Amino acid sequence: MVMVKVLIAEDSPTVLGLLEEILTADPDIRVIGRARNGKEAVRLTQELRPDIVTMDINMPLMDGFQATKEIMTRCPTPVVIISSSISKDDLEQSMAALQAGALSVLPTPRLLQGAATGEEARRLQKTVKAMSAVKVVRHREARPSPRAMQHRSRISGSRGCEIVAIAASTGGPQALCKILSSLPADFPAPVLVVQHITKGFSHGLASWLNHESLLTVTVASHDAPLQGGWVYIAPDDHHLGVCHRRRIKLDDGPPIRQHRPAASYLFQKAAEVFADKALAVVLTGMGDDGTEGLRTLKALGGYVIAQDEATSVVFGMPGVAIKAGLADEVLPLGEIASRMKENSKKERQRP
Repeated sequence: MVMVKVLIAEDSPTVLGLLEEILTADPDIRVIGRARNGKEAVRLTQELRPDIVTMDINMPLMDGFQATKEIMTRCPTPVVIISSSISKDDLEQSMAALQAGALSVLPTPRLLQGAATGEEARRLQKTVKAMSAVKVVRHREARPSPRAMQHRSRISGSRGCEIVAIAASTGGPQALCKILSSLPADFPAPVLVVQHITKGFSHGLASWLNHESLLTVTVASHDAPLQGGWVYIAPDDHHLGVCHRRRIKLDDGPPIRQHRPAASYLFQKAAEVFADKALAVVLTGMGDDGTEGLRTLKALGGYVIAQDEATSVVFGMPGVAIKAGLADEVLPLGEIASRMKENSKKERQRP
């Protein structure tokens, strides 16, 4: 494997030393720079051209969010956020950094008896190596959110899809924000989301998306009734689905192809309850989660939209679905919300 060159941005000498120890324990990773604040992180990224930057959120002179924005506009480089806590402020900053172009967020590894836990160390190494291969693009300033613009559009009642099931992984938070912020507050179908994200960050993701969207976004709770205009995010360590009483179903059963929550579980349960009234959306992400569930959804008459390669951060999940012949439409990210609205208003016309 090609050596992965890493820049660590971290103001705590203790944490910086821990991260360097973990990363350099992998023979395929080399730490080529250390930044003690956000300004230094931007400068060293431009000078050293690392393959990836691990970015702390709370740093002097410039925080991790602003540093990520600067990097993505000046010298696009994969960024992984390393968050020292899951406090409200840190979660909001971490989610904002994801919107600015960061690829993933991880908690700072814990120290047990003077060393990081093996599982957390391996996860950090694996994430850094995987994310370093992602081809990131230059980011421009994001437009104001619908709440900031106080924009509200209205659509009539639905005769088409009665549920929308969305799956995403790497790059998903940004894609979800783009889609949900483009939907009206009275979007008639409930939206269920499986987003692969580090444990402890699902509530932060829901809170951030709720702020950016006119819809009500929440972490799903078992047996809650499905409501139009609501978005339900899969909680940590639970599969997300629906039951025939049209209520939320959470399941802590075994992972499916190493995922819990799994997109395949969501797609399958949505299909079993809503059949041809189910709309599935497969967004950017690594791997092939969702493919098996899409087979069930398609067999029962459901409709599938896959994000196209050009707008995907990682063309894994949508690419596999397309290759398997399971996508009815392949759309750029900016057109998916419009198609969701069209599908919710009228019967889909099939050949």
